[in-house]
Amino acid sequence: MQRITLKATPRKIGRKSELKRMRKAGWLPDEVYGKGVENLHVYISKKDFEKLPHGEAFLINLEVEGEKEPRVCILKEVQTDWTGTNPIHVDLQDLTYTQEIEAEIPVRIVGTPKGIEKGGTLEVVLHTLTVKAPPAKLPEYIEVDVSNLDVGDVLYVKDIPVPEGTKIMDNPDEVVVVVLEPEEEQTEGEESAEGGETQTS
Repeated sequence: MQRITLKATPRKIGRKSELKRMRKAGWLPDEVYGKGVENLHVYISKKDFEKLPHGEAFLINLEVEGEKEPRVCILKEVQTDWTGTNPIHVDLQDLTYTQEIEAEIPVRIVGTPKGIEKGGTLEVVLHTLTVKAPPAKLPEYIEVDVSNLDVGDVLYVKDIPVPEGTKIMDNPDEVVVVVLEPEEEQTEGEESAEGGETQTS
């Protein structure tokens, strides 16, 4: 799963004047909460926040000023103003002490199957895999090496190696990739035959 770093500065709650001033200066108030951690109030850069991906899953490495290690978080909620597009407050869920989570991880194909030289076609059946792991060990992608696949060869979920500490949750017998056999080309004679019988006088 993709990881994105955001820097955060602790903030004090209850000061509306400061909140208004910081928003004008380009900062977003943010609340961080999670299992085994105290709620934390911070500011993050609105400019950096607006660069986050849309429509895809990712983890946030939240580097909080004064803390030695980044917190592993996910974006939980975004509050906007009346326009519905301008963010004014963000909630992040801290997963640092969460034992395991499940996430959809993209498959990255590596290499060219040797069956391609024989006219075969590589078909990717699964483009993502469901992986269960501690948040800090979730991979950004699952690499699938297809270099040794010949015509007719198949790679199943159970054939895919994963990093230590992670587990693929999909059906082990599900097909991930396959090298299809080449389609037989019809000869001119065969095409004529398929056109129908000729009439004789």
